[in-house]
Amino acid sequence: MWIYDKKLEYPVKIKTRNPRMAKYIITQYGGPDGELAASLRYLSQRFSMPTKEAKAILNDIGTEELAHLEIVGTMVHQLTQGVPAEIMEREGLGDYYSDHDHAVYPLSAAGNPFTAAYIQSKGDPIADLYEDLAAEQKARATYENLINLADDPDVIDPLRFLREREIVHFQRFGEALRIVQDRLAQKAFYVKKPDFMGK
Repeated sequence: MWIYDKKLEYPVKIKTRNPRMAKYIITQYGGPDGELAASLRYLSQRFSMPTKEAKAILNDIGTEELAHLEIVGTMVHQLTQGVPAEIMEREGLGDYYSDHDHAVYPLSAAGNPFTAAYIQSKGDPIADLYEDLAAEQKARATYENLINLADDPDVIDPLRFLREREIVHFQRFGEALRIVQDRLAQKAFYVKKPDFMGK
């Protein structure tokens, strides 16, 4: 179903280690408004969409969110790679280092591990699409907050790319919402289906 191009959707080349910034950025890996939650949300909700177009939009965006997860994970890895334990601790990642060393693990900036409670798949396409619109705005706001915390152009550049993609996703979910609302507003014409005995 997918073809995986073995390169990041957007390049990440961070030269200066900064575990404190990694602690903040990791929230977009496994936090409540992060890329893992977004991907699982959209790839689950697509099954309840009433049109092929809406299904395709959720599938496309859910897949792209996996690519964003890869970008964020790469940023966290590059910001912490080879940083000694005492510096990890001094920069607020002592607990993280105790459990995960330098591995990338899905949690929020506050240290809460990822949970499926972050995602919603209601089965009502209108409710789900409004959830998705809000999710994209929350992710955009988080990226803006991270940009405000950063002072390294190597960190800011991919964060800006990711923020812009959230804006595009918001627009695409608006398109999906219009498509679904138009479909649901159509007058229903029913054809009698045969019962289970074929009558």
